[in-house]
Amino acid sequence: MSDVRHVLVLPDRDAAEEVVQALGDRFGVVEEPRLVRDALAGEDDAEDAQWLVVLRDEEERLDPGELDRFAGEWEGWREEP
Repeated sequence: MSDVRHVLVLPDRDAAEEVVQALGDRFGVVEEPRLVRDALAGEDDAEDAQWLVVLRDEEERLDPGELDRFAGEWEGWREEP
């Protein structure tokens, strides 16, 4: 079993929370992804933060390109490893 993870980068918390909810419907993801705030170094302002949605894909069944297009619907992207 591999330890494949996908990281989706979203512009704000609302978008990240919507993505977490939509992942189950669109991709059948059952394990809830982790939601992580990623502030730029030295920045505390919420305007300068990005939100990361981290999901495990141990069976490698999720298509990276499709995840990138999916995140793009919320002005985000899939981070390349």
